[in-house]
Amino acid sequence: MRIRVAKLVTLIVLLLNLSVLCCIWILFSRNDEAQSIQLNKSLISTPVPQTLKHIENSVTVIIRKSDFFENDITKTVGSILSILPNISVLIVSDVLPYPPLEVSNSATNVKVINMQFQLGHSNQERNPLYHVRTKYVLFVPDATRILSENSLHSMIFELKRQPHNIVAAPFSSMKTVSCLNIHLKIREWIIQYDLSDSDLCDAVKGKHAILIESRMLKKLPEALILPFPDALYIQTAAESIKVQLLQNTLFTDGSPLYKSHHAQWKIQQLEHVQQRQMFQNMGLKKVVRETGTVEWYGCNRDVPRCFGTVVDDMPQYLWEGKWTPPCCLAGLRRTARHVFTHLDQAGVRYWLEGGSLLGAMRAADILPWDYDVDIGMFREDIDRCPLLARARIQSVVDDDGFVWEKAGEGDFFRVQFSHINHLHVDIFPFYQRNSTMTKDTWFPTHKQDKEFPEHFLHPMASIEFIGQKVPAPNNIRDFLEFKFGKGVIENPQYPDPQKIKYSAGDDTFNQIN
Repeated sequence: MRIRVAKLVTLIVLLLNLSVLCCIWILFSRNDEAQSIQLNKSLISTPVPQTLKHIENSVTVIIRKSDFFENDITKTVGSILSILPNISVLIVSDVLPYPPLEVSNSATNVKVINMQFQLGHSNQERNPLYHVRTKYVLFVPDATRILSENSLHSMIFELKRQPHNIVAAPFSSMKTVSCLNIHLKIREWIIQYDLSDSDLCDAVKGKHAILIESRMLKKLPEALILPFPDALYIQTAAESIKVQLLQNTLFTDGSPLYKSHHAQWKIQQLEHVQQRQMFQNMGLKKVVRETGTVEWYGCNRDVPRCFGTVVDDMPQYLWEGKWTPPCCLAGLRRTARHVFTHLDQAGVRYWLEGGSLLGAMRAADILPWDYDVDIGMFREDIDRCPLLARARIQSVVDDDGFVWEKAGEGDFFRVQFSHINHLHVDIFPFYQRNSTMTKDTWFPTHKQDKEFPEHFLHPMASIEFIGQKVPAPNNIRDFLEFKFGKGVIENPQYPDPQKIKYSAGDDTFNQIN
């Protein structure tokens, strides 16, 4: 009996202990849950009125749009205002958007800026930057959704660390956002892109948002020209302003645009026109893409050359602080090779003359600021070349479209790139007189245009020029120094150094007053 009572007591004590342990477990479990909830709440970004107000007072959002036949502007603006209801938003367009945008008229902080010239409207009205009163400008593309105000917090924080740069943030859906380096050779009319192995670069390719200080934006020549942001990045690269590409995604896509083949074709055509206009306006005629593809935005055989009539041997581009456009150099090389081929086939004795020979000695190429190619030949060999013989009487267009003619300025021949494009090679017939090589036409503005001893042509030499061996006088250095003066090979000068002084530095221009 006593044993049974003892067992019962033991069982009761055991049950009581289990009950206590269960209560303790539940209590701790609830406490952990409460701590976990509290911790999660601290991780959730809760809008703080002062923080939101600071962002709204510091940032203007600009949506730079080039087309409105498909757009997601209304929802994009709605996404922005749902997080930052009082932030200034500018929708910038070259023309009045049509169909009209369904942006709420009650949102006084949202403006549509039409940059098109309109009678009765002031320049300030159509200048978007006039409406910017904040320290920062955030550019977002159409079809954008902001994840939270932390998106701007992160960008502003990074920009404060690098106040002289730009901050770019990718979109969560974009798999191919890349950082590019830009190499600008303004004097040579060339821009070259290549992929950067760093997140600090000159341009970003792919859908992204941009944060920039408004003071920096207002210093650029034309910050908002299309295509945007391609044109912006070229301007900032010219000022050595870098772009910091953030790794964390702060934005996401809105409604998909241009889903039909026709819409895609339409936007591609528009972008192509904008690209061409941009490069032409910026004076960039040769574009080398990061893929190695070369695009030309200058002249060709079907349009006139890039510069007009040359006065006093000083082309217009020299006064602009530039050299011969690369498209013109390419046309000159092509014309010169064509002439060399015909003269060689006809057995004409010829040689490089003047600045062309000087360019061959310096770099085996045309002088980077020259506008033609000069060749000397023996006058008695004219009849060996049927094209030259016929050109004495009238202009001749050969089978390849080059124009052979007697020059209007004197007794020499000119071979032009085409009927429309007058890039040319001049061929000067020389003859012997008293052991001196002379000719019948002289140019007072060309100091190197002078008679020279016959012995420089007996025997002939050759020199590398535009990728091939070309006949040249013997003792080339002596020949050039006889014509131009001592040290001419090592000391470059423009045709009239009294007006513009040559400088070896990139993109320098020294006009002599």
